[in-house]
Amino acid sequence: MFTGIVTDIGTITKITRAGDTRFRVQTAYAPEDIALGASIAHSGVCLTVIETGSDAGGHWFDVEASKETLDVTSAGAWQEGTKLNLERALKMGDELGGHIVSGHVDGLASIQSITPEGDSQRYTFKTTPELMPFIAPKGSVTLDGTSLTVNEAEGLTFGINLIPHTQTVTTWGLSKVGDIINLEIDVLARYVARLKQAEQELGASS
Repeated sequence: MFTGIVTDIGTITKITRAGDTRFRVQTAYAPEDIALGASIAHSGVCLTVIETGSDAGGHWFDVEASKETLDVTSAGAWQEGTKLNLERALKMGDELGGHIVSGHVDGLASIQSITPEGDSQRYTFKTTPELMPFIAPKGSVTLDGTSLTVNEAEGLTFGINLIPHTQTVTTWGLSKVGDIINLEIDVLARYVARLKQAEQELGASS
């Protein structure tokens, strides 16, 4: 489990494609603090650490992604030099600064517009008809591993406001219109939708 609070910006420095795809990620995390088998969220994608080390470029760790992961997330487009929002898995007693995040991407969204709003930036995203029912004003959503609050939602689009701090400590300061973003819906929204569906099914059968 994660919280959607990014703790480092990693950089992909090496990609090995053989069977599954192996990514080497340069990071500020010390190798001795990362256990093999640990889960780390990479711009919202939960991947397992299989090797760690340090070299002239700094600290690094390796993860592998399956074809399924590459097909349904933005990981399929990652290249050497790609920047990633990193978050270590939540530990018992850690502060829950964002919201409950699983690291299992539900789908993709695209940036439609970026508009200055005071010192902040207002982003508009477009996603699929299947995901929009789970996105509501004032609700939480995870975008590229970042816990964010929805400002408005209409049709297939929704808006998010990003303060300067968020743009500085995540990859959002590098984003541009047209970028494809990993989206994970709020687990609470998922269960509310399932309960509503169950009620409708029970009503239809009575």
